[in-house]
Amino acid sequence: MSRFTKDGKVRTDTLPSTLQRSDEKAQDTFAATLDAAEEQYGDGERARRTAFASLKHGFEKVGDHWEPKEKRGPSDERAAGGGGRTGPTAGGVDANSSKKHLYDLAKKLDVPGRSRMSKEELVEALQKANDRETRRAREH
Repeated sequence: MSRFTKDGKVRTDTLPSTLQRSDEKAQDTFAATLDAAEEQYGDGERARRTAFASLKHGFEKVGDHWEPKEKRGPSDERAAGGGGRTGPTAGGVDANSSKKHLYDLAKKLDVPGRSRMSKEELVEALQKANDRETRRAREH
């Protein structure tokens, strides 16, 4: 099933809620990749993982939506590893970005204790903050 209308717009009701709250470019990236992946792999988890991997290359999860990254590229060690299923994923947080960038996002999301956190702790705290904001958005 195509996620695009006849006039080329993304059918947002077919997207995950975090993407419904994201900009058009993020929606287009996910929808186009998912459509192509489903043609190749069929409807299922592998196609969705492929679409999210493509999305994470150019976007990062900030709270309850996706925003363009400062610099395109893999978002964590798992993504940089060539598609293998080894290592943890950062869940949409751009773990390869600078500590300053992560700190600024933590400040934006009002993460307590952020000034004393290491880069790894900031990534983990941002994952939790993103999950919390997504849950809140889904409740409303």
